[in-house]
Amino acid sequence: MTAVGDFRMLNLSKFSDLDFSEVLPAKLTFAKAALLYTGCKKLSMCGGGARSSVLRPVKAMESSTGDVLTKDCGGFSGKSKVQITTVGDSSNIVWHKSSVEKSDREELLNQKGCVIWITGLSGSGKSTLACALSHALHARGKLSYILDGDNCRHGLNSDLSFKADDRAENIRRIGEVAKLFADSGVICIASLISPYRKDRDACRALLPEGEFIEVYMDVPLQLCETRDPKGLYKLARAGKIKGFTGVDDPYEPPLNSEVGNSTLLFTCRFKIVLCQREKMCDSPNALAEIVILYLERKGYLEA
Repeated sequence: MTAVGDFRMLNLSKFSDLDFSEVLPAKLTFAKAALLYTGCKKLSMCGGGARSSVLRPVKAMESSTGDVLTKDCGGFSGKSKVQITTVGDSSNIVWHKSSVEKSDREELLNQKGCVIWITGLSGSGKSTLACALSHALHARGKLSYILDGDNCRHGLNSDLSFKADDRAENIRRIGEVAKLFADSGVICIASLISPYRKDRDACRALLPEGEFIEVYMDVPLQLCETRDPKGLYKLARAGKIKGFTGVDDPYEPPLNSEVGNSTLLFTCRFKIVLCQREKMCDSPNALAEIVILYLERKGYLEA
């Protein structure tokens, strides 16, 4: 690799059979070609002709006006004015706007990005519903991703405990990641206890009105404790787990919600209440269809 001016160029001599004059437009400098090439992961030779992933961006450059390396990206001239801001403890930062926006990604996916936030006690069926919902969306050709509370603690939030401050930070981080998924056009399914209203409302405030859809698994503590799929209630009752939600730490259900048997609730705050009682429990697939019905009615399953 050799340096030319401010650019570092790849030595492409090993591709002796590849005639770049047939691939790159005459006005494209070799420095830009090198930059373009380094962004590509795959170069294949088919028969005697060259077929490369550089072809598509080159076609785009031929049909566009202006310098594609600077167009809609602020340029490199240093003349563009930027707004330096401070967010939290981060100072001297600038938001870099992409030329591909959320609406473009949604059009590509033929769906609208949003966050489905499933909350409820341990054992209420949050993760089970999340999986059933993701599977049902996939069957409809819709792209979703699950942010499961326990799964996130295996990596992103493995440094957090279950103390009050850490639980709040756990929810904040997942809320921020969910926001990014929604902005990408993906239907993000967040599944975690998230016991405190203020933390859930803080996540809601991250997104535009209507894009945070709260799904409350309204299942009595007694039924959750009877299920106890992880054996955590038994440990909490024995005093081996402190601060366990529903035992010695409160769960704050969503407010202003009417509750019915597996009823779908449409409110101004975009809540869905799935109410289950002993001997009156719908299947996960049936509950998932309730959520999907909501998404269909609100237009999230089309661009």
